[in-house]
Amino acid sequence: MEVAKWARPLKTLNWENRMAQEASGQKNPKPFNHFLRYSSLGLQLVVSIGAAGWLGHWLDGKMELRFPVFLLSFVFITFGVMLFQLYRSLNK
Repeated sequence: MEVAKWARPLKTLNWENRMAQEASGQKNPKPFNHFLRYSSLGLQLVVSIGAAGWLGHWLDGKMELRFPVFLLSFVFITFGVMLFQLYRSLNK
């Protein structure tokens, strides 16, 4: 079966990258390491947003506010910071 014309450059590029890694003495990263890296990023996202939400809810309750100002602000700020961290780690 012949490879599609648009896939040939991708196949060649992958082969060239592999050859460059072998020449420089680098080992191929294990797929399990990538899984751990990205699952830890997801876990950090969930835990930090959950902690920010809990803290905001607690502060809103302590100050007896009708509108959840702290809850919303902490969650959105944490979400923005975590997206920025995710962006930086994916570009490495």
